[in-house]
Amino acid sequence: MTDYLRHFALRSAPFTKEIDDDELWLPPSRQAVVDGLCEAIAERDSVLLTGEPGVGKTSILRALRHRLDHSGVKLTYCHNATLGRRDFYRQLSVALGLSAKATAASLFYAVSTHIEELAKERVHPVFLLDEAQLLHQDTLDHLHILLNYGWDSRALLSIVLIGLPELSDQLQLRRNRSLYSRLHRRFQIEPLVPSDTTAYLAHQLERAGGEPDVFVRDAAGLLHEATHGTMRDLNRLASAALRLAAKQRLKIIDREIVLNVIERDPAQQEAA
Repeated sequence: MTDYLRHFALRSAPFTKEIDDDELWLPPSRQAVVDGLCEAIAERDSVLLTGEPGVGKTSILRALRHRLDHSGVKLTYCHNATLGRRDFYRQLSVALGLSAKATAASLFYAVSTHIEELAKERVHPVFLLDEAQLLHQDTLDHLHILLNYGWDSRALLSIVLIGLPELSDQLQLRRNRSLYSRLHRRFQIEPLVPSDTTAYLAHQLERAGGEPDVFVRDAAGLLHEATHGTMRDLNRLASAALRLAAKQRLKIIDREIVLNVIERDPAQQEAA
């Protein structure tokens, strides 16, 4: 156990991504996005989910995984988007437990046939394609075909494209209009608001066995300003503040501690 965990009587690191799905913290605005995703999948729609880096897109996907009734849904997550069409379908085949074929056409046939077989078993497949702003254009050109079954009369597959805000602009280009028109639900994840940041800090500390009010209000407000409401940056700076406070034998983190941490943080120096 590290010094700062002992100092604050914490069982584990509070600001980490290594948290079980059922213990994830989401503010009401993110809960609404998860609700919307669950509803879309229940209605067999495809989805566009966008947000800035570090805003919590993957946390929402994990919350979705926890919420779904897996007896009737099969989730397949792919995060390596920097592949051409053939390698993309090969990656998808492996994720589905299928044997990898030699050509793009045979790979596509294997995946689409598998989707039709799942439909016969009353299982709805959902492909979660993360970092989708990096997808090759030849892959984007083909995705709407993967959604076409029974002369485009059967919704056998849902695709969830997850990426940065520029993904939305990319999909609105004329050549991508066929795919974009099939993404019936579109969600934008906004950064945390100040009250969310305060609630998150308290929740994470309490979850790890500590006191929820370690960060005073001014310190929490300064962390929010410095991180612009992004959870990844908040985790990094909050952890650094705990370590610094422990070195100074302080049980409460005030504005001075946070200012010190911000001044030392390389990311904050680059942004300045």
